[in-house]
Amino acid sequence: MTPQQYVQNKAAASGSSFYYAFLFLPPPRRAAITAFYAFCREVDDVVDEVQDPGVAATKLAWWRKEVDQAFAGRPTHPVMQALMPHVNDYAIVPGHLQAVIEGCEMDLQQSRYLDYAGLARYCHLVAGVVGEVASAIFGRTSEQTVRYAHTLGLAFQLTNIIRDVGEDARRGRIYLPVSELQQFDVKAHELLKRDAPWGYSERFTALMRFQAERAHRLYDEAFALLPDADRRTQRPGLMMAEIYRTLLREIEAGGFQVLHQRVSLTPLRKLWLAWRTNWRER
Repeated sequence: MTPQQYVQNKAAASGSSFYYAFLFLPPPRRAAITAFYAFCREVDDVVDEVQDPGVAATKLAWWRKEVDQAFAGRPTHPVMQALMPHVNDYAIVPGHLQAVIEGCEMDLQQSRYLDYAGLARYCHLVAGVVGEVASAIFGRTSEQTVRYAHTLGLAFQLTNIIRDVGEDARRGRIYLPVSELQQFDVKAHELLKRDAPWGYSERFTALMRFQAERAHRLYDEAFALLPDADRRTQRPGLMMAEIYRTLLREIEAGGFQVLHQRVSLTPLRKLWLAWRTNWRER
């Protein structure tokens, strides 16, 4: 299997909304974003799939060395072998990849965030930086597009957090800030409830509505930042935004039933949303 086949399989197997947006890119940009996305999946999978925190930390430390080695001209992992031919074309630097690793390391070091400021730091590393790199690969001419992409990445991450509240809690992680749980009088143990739909409280619903409103503000802020000059090249990000925001609205419409299930859109619907956005933005 070639490195290019490896990253393609990694991206396709994830079932992520990102993958559907990649399909509409020209081949060189599609190859670059697929390799970068596969890197993000590899390091994120370390945290999600390795049960022993010590082993996970060792694996992430290995990835740190692999990034440095790859930029020194000696990549060994197929993901880095697939990514390195594109780093100069799209101004990808070691710091971008190390930031993503740092964000994953945060998952090993803490399972709670006292306030939104702390959570925002985590979101910056695992989503904001990813958005910045993606915007460069898609094509940008304005520095304002970097701010747009970073903000949109934060909106995506908050949407993920809302979707995965129950699943994350069962893994021992609560991303909703402690200060906001206290504000709405929601106890951590309540996030483990699976006796839906009657196990959901009005307090929990109010807390989640608060989270959703913040995510919507970030989507609106991002769209306002996108310069008209870059709107065409940034269509993949707009496709992802359409898919993610549709998911968020589905969760809202369903009353935030996210403790006992993982709300998702079908692959066909994601593809339809991506195609419709691509056609609309032509």
